[in-house]
Amino acid sequence: MNLFIRPEKAEEIEKIIGYSFKDRKLLVNAFSHSSFVNEKHLTKSDCNERMEFLGDAVLELITSEYLFRRYKEMQEGELTKLRAGLVCEASLSYSAREIKLYEYLLLGHGEAMTGGRNRDSILSDAMEALIGAIYLDGGLTNAKEFIEKHILNDIENKKLFFDSKTIFQEMVQSENIGVISYKLIDEYGPDHDKKFREAVYIGDKEYGIGEGHTKKAAEQVAAYNGILKLRAERGEGGLCI
Repeated sequence: MNLFIRPEKAEEIEKIIGYSFKDRKLLVNAFSHSSFVNEKHLTKSDCNERMEFLGDAVLELITSEYLFRRYKEMQEGELTKLRAGLVCEASLSYSAREIKLYEYLLLGHGEAMTGGRNRDSILSDAMEALIGAIYLDGGLTNAKEFIEKHILNDIENKKLFFDSKTIFQEMVQSENIGVISYKLIDEYGPDHDKKFREAVYIGDKEYGIGEGHTKKAAEQVAAYNGILKLRAERGEGGLCI
């Protein structure tokens, strides 16, 4: 594969992720979406799907060990649920956005023009492929350092956010304060990059508003803000996002 990422851009990526590649072809491979590979008439193996397959396995192993060691009293079912939340598409795409991975993706023209850089599935796949590339280039220790720094950071807040609808439901039910409902209050933007704004209510009272690229994502943010509002009412504090 030709090096389609310029050396200065590769250095930018390496600085952001905290790892320098010995073989930058692996880095390029991790960022090469199938649409780019097809457009450039490259071979199927030049896209990041195989690297994503490897990275997924490495991510699951390292996350499992991390949670096993950190949460010594947590049972298997709870560990499985927590791991699933941390390595799901929404969580990985969130982590990818935090390090601005979208700026470096190699996409076909059509995919780029229809919002591919902000698509959760593409970002999460690239994150897994990057893990696979780091593993191949630098071994398990370097992959572990990357995962712990960029994916397993701030677990408590991520756990709250990515399971916010369930947690909000449990909080409301435990206090028996009303019925939860979600309402779409706005949607805007072009079809390929549409955003939704959802509000969550307990009875007739609004408890949070959230935005996202899907209705489900917007509801999660609304529920998260609902949790923070309930906590504030209890005197526990917290800032909405």
